[in-house]
Amino acid sequence: MITLNRVLDATTRWGAVLVLPLIALLFLQWPLRDVVAAGSRQANDAAQWLFALYVALAIAHTSRRGGHMSAAAFAARYPPRIRSAIARFGEPLCVLPWSLFVLFSAAAPTWRSLRSLESFPDTSNPLYFVVKCSVVLLAVLLTLRSLADMVAPRRPADGAGA
Repeated sequence: MITLNRVLDATTRWGAVLVLPLIALLFLQWPLRDVVAAGSRQANDAAQWLFALYVALAIAHTSRRGGHMSAAAFAARYPPRIRSAIARFGEPLCVLPWSLFVLFSAAAPTWRSLRSLESFPDTSNPLYFVVKCSVVLLAVLLTLRSLADMVAPRRPADGAGA
């Protein structure tokens, strides 16, 4: 399971670089619209699929590092054995059912979108399918992370404050 954790960490870590082109595209929308009078919609569409991909990877990465909202202050009064059980089974019990639900409910529409290389409906710009694929990516990453936590729970040194 250590290998799965390493693969998940490496996969989600590279998503941080997506924030730079995302910021650039969002910043460029106004000058493109007001000064150049062209390209702002293309910049917006590109920013949308970059944002979807970034959020999917960022949520999965933050979940691993324990940077999400947690009840650490509340759980701090529990004995270490209880906190360990929460660290091992908390995410699988809370996150796993929802991520599996998203996987099953989004699989068919995402596959159709990917197969047809769906474009943005308003502008016909390409890569709209990346938005839908990002939902499935997030669900896959959270499912794998939850399963990894059941087999080999995170240690407090990994950032999982429980």
